[in-house]
Amino acid sequence: MTAVATARTEAVAHLKFARVGPRKLRRVADAIRGKSVREAKVLLQFAGVFAAEPILKLLNSAVANAENNHDMSSDGLYVTRITVDGGPGGGFTKRLDPRAQGRAAFKRKRLSHVTIAVGPQPPKHQPKQRAGAAIGLKTRTQRQAQVASAKPAASRRKKQPAAAAAGASE
Repeated sequence: MTAVATARTEAVAHLKFARVGPRKLRRVADAIRGKSVREAKVLLQFAGVFAAEPILKLLNSAVANAENNHDMSSDGLYVTRITVDGGPGGGFTKRLDPRAQGRAAFKRKRLSHVTIAVGPQPPKHQPKQRAGAAIGLKTRTQRQAQVASAKPAASRRKKQPAAAAAGASE
């Protein structure tokens, strides 16, 4: 039995025990599945979703694995495979939720395992569009509104016109 050395076709990175629920991560994963790495990074950087940050870090790790371990060029890489699986269902982080008549119930703080693979060829089959797979990119007006809402309430109050203020004092 001879072992034939074959070139690696994809580089893989894993994220275990992410403290984000799998449904939130799947929404982001569905949006970048099958896209080029450059396009996926842009989507993840400007996505207005909390779950995009850990997937962006994982994508950067997979690209670094491809460059350093498998001698692939980072220019023409594609997200060939991305899976989001549920982790342990609340066995690690137990939180209590108060209930009626002095009772308590456990909250299920969900964890996730994410696997991402990048390769030089796009996937053979384009992924079908799923409902909810879109992640909204923050537009310029949304970013400006977010900055404006962070200002104190006193500066947002409408100023009275000078004529109206003078008429009121007479």
